[in-house]
Amino acid sequence: MSAPAVESVHDITLVVNGVPQQLTVPARRLLSDALRHELRLTGTHVGCEHGVCGACTVLIDGLPARSCLVFAVSVEGSSITTVEGCCESDGSMGRVQRAFQRCHALQCGFCTPGFITTITAYLRENPDPSDGEAREAIAGNLCRCTGYQNIVAAVLSAAQDPTP
Repeated sequence: MSAPAVESVHDITLVVNGVPQQLTVPARRLLSDALRHELRLTGTHVGCEHGVCGACTVLIDGLPARSCLVFAVSVEGSSITTVEGCCESDGSMGRVQRAFQRCHALQCGFCTPGFITTITAYLRENPDPSDGEAREAIAGNLCRCTGYQNIVAAVLSAAQDPTP
């Protein structure tokens, strides 16, 4: 009988929400798990674990990515923004969060972090979207509670918010 395989661990350095972080993680640790378990950033939700629902979306070097599909070791040296980092510098709600509140764009809230990060990145690329463009921007995120109308309204409202 052979000895059980020992999983290798790696030291990685990331900048998460503007704060340098050093982690020691197993080679197969998902970024979503590293964020939630090692860094206690539980705003990143894990839904389907297949990259379909979008609840685990974070920004990796400014671009949306499904953190349940990314190994933590693969983002060594990257800048990660979670929903916790989508706020103003003083810790108050960011413009997308304010728009979600204004437009009643959430119900249970499970999918909200993925929408917030996705929309935050989208509005950097397209600061004045049309209704159709807003719908297309959120098409990769699933919500089981709403009809998406208020989420689309939040995208358009956030685009009009003068605070970036």
